[in-house]
Amino acid sequence: MQEPDNRTIARRIAGRFRRPWHRDYVRNKLRFDPVYAATAAVVAAGDTPLLDVGCGLGLLGFYLRERGFRAAYRGLDFDAKKIAVAREVAARCQVQLAFDDADAGALPPFAGHVAVLDVLHYLPAAAQQHLLREAAARVAPGAALILRNVLRERSWRFRATVLEEYLLYATRWMRSPAVHYPEREEIERPLHEAGLVIDLRPLWGSTPFNSFLAVARRPVPGEA
Repeated sequence: MQEPDNRTIARRIAGRFRRPWHRDYVRNKLRFDPVYAATAAVVAAGDTPLLDVGCGLGLLGFYLRERGFRAAYRGLDFDAKKIAVAREVAARCQVQLAFDDADAGALPPFAGHVAVLDVLHYLPAAAQQHLLREAAARVAPGAALILRNVLRERSWRFRATVLEEYLLYATRWMRSPAVHYPEREEIERPLHEAGLVIDLRPLWGSTPFNSFLAVARRPVPGEA
């Protein structure tokens, strides 16, 4: 049986949301943002659970279920309104996903894959380092931390991203403004120190934004 494409998945998931503007946002986000397929490529196979830090409306969880991810999923976000929407959709559509109203600064006990997508720049530099260390500590052997974030660079893409973030906050879609855009070394250093092996590369897709994806894996003891 042929696997559905992103357009079909986006339309299917968007149709579960009651509010028209949620449906429009979800449809476009899932169709055009490459981070969902990139994350699915890392985690969809196998039975390793996933902790999704800063999950918002839970789009990653809904997308992964469509891509065959059957392991336990737990999404965290400090925006209680978005968590309420995610819970309502999951319950009404009988999709087995767990969502918690929680702050990224206090992650729960966990071992498995960890996703931190577009979260870091809403935190001060010290809090970013804390989150990276805490997230890395929850990556199980053979699992990965999947992190997507803007990097501070001298480029038109970075400037475009700063403008987008300003508009997201101005329209109140995001409850917090961007605080600190990290440089590459600020992300890589704590992950290396935690024993993870990092692959960091651009993930622009068709967007103008200066987004990078880091897949940081914890080696299985005894493996080369």
